[in-house]
Amino acid sequence: MKITTRFISCFIISVSLTFSFISSSQAENIIKSEKSKVKLIVLDPGHGGEDGATRGAFSKEKDVALEVALKLGKAIEEKLPDVKVIFTRKTDVFVKLYDRIGIANAEKADLFISIHCNSMPLIKQKYVVRYSNGKPIYGYRNIPNPGPTGTETLVSGFGRLGQQDAAIRENASVLLEKNYKENYEGFDPNDPESYIIFSLMKNAFREQSIKLASLMQEEYVKSGRVNRGVKEQSLAVLAKAGMPAVLTEIGFISNPEEEQYINSESGQAEIVKNILNAIIAYKKQIES
Repeated sequence: MKITTRFISCFIISVSLTFSFISSSQAENIIKSEKSKVKLIVLDPGHGGEDGATRGAFSKEKDVALEVALKLGKAIEEKLPDVKVIFTRKTDVFVKLYDRIGIANAEKADLFISIHCNSMPLIKQKYVVRYSNGKPIYGYRNIPNPGPTGTETLVSGFGRLGQQDAAIRENASVLLEKNYKENYEGFDPNDPESYIIFSLMKNAFREQSIKLASLMQEEYVKSGRVNRGVKEQSLAVLAKAGMPAVLTEIGFISNPEEEQYINSESGQAEIVKNILNAIIAYKKQIES
């Protein structure tokens, strides 16, 4: 009887330990599964308020970015009801780059998507103002650069100094902030050497960011857009992201044809569809 009791006791302890082990393993898997789900997305319409110098012939980047972001947020909530959307801004206000990613980190977002328009410097054109004594008097005016077109999506990484045009333009917003050197650990957007140091703060979620960026570019290409690729740049708005983060340039506002496209209802609808499809594909991949 004692042997039987001891045997039963040992059996119960063994079974208990086994269930305890399974329970712990299952709990760990559940935690991992929850971490890999896309439940909250922060959408960041680029620039805003006094940070709104980039413009085309008739529109401003900050306005186009806001329109597309708001439409994208609505589309995400309709197609993915289990996903919450938070905006860094919903109106024409200036939000520090430091605070934009701070919002995403504070909310423990699963994705951060910053929306921008690309631009080339205006062309200085010489023209005849009037004639004086039969001689032309010339003046100069700035006209849009009809050159580059297409989309590109950026992730935070080690961009080469010779390839930092986009980073320098986007990071210029830092100069509008007080104490920007403290906020960005000594980073100076006017100093090319700062980009070497700043790149060390690159997003730890590099692979996931590149995956999302690549999916976005694939969707743009399906719509017939020119593919300028996925690029790694030293970007202040992405560097300290605690989640996969991308900055997508939806088109060149400096190009007359593309400016018309990114301002049109049909163009914006197509851009929203492209980004939404990329989010859906990314979500399926990491949750499968």
